[in-house]
Amino acid sequence: QVQLVESGGGLVQPGGTLTLSCAVSGFTLSYYAIGWFRRAPGKEREGVGGMSGGGSTTYADSVKGRFTISRGNDKSIVYLQMNSLKPEDTAVYYCAATLGPISSSNLLLPRAYHTWGQGTQVTVSS
Repeated sequence: QVQLVESGGGLVQPGGTLTLSCAVSGFTLSYYAIGWFRRAPGKEREGVGGMSGGGSTTYADSVKGRFTISRGNDKSIVYLQMNSLKPEDTAVYYCAATLGPISSSNLLLPRAYHTWGQGTQVTVSS
């Protein structure tokens, strides 16, 4: 059974750093693309970034240069490191998985993913 569990959310001051984790089970990470998404209050869910099974990454313009997706050494965790956080980054963050090859442009599309985690709250505020 494919499962994703996010953790690491919390309250951080503007300009701070936070790293989210997405623990995966029930599948081999190298065969799946992993996407990170967020939903702010009153807004649509948006793609933050994604990593293909081969390890290539794509980021939304709003986070490019500030957010980084990586895999853990044990290949069962995917991280989203968030630097220089802004109040507008406040949202519930989700990781999602989809099997098979996926184009870089589709890595940021929610409809490309079939399995989702429960989400973790990130609040950026002084």
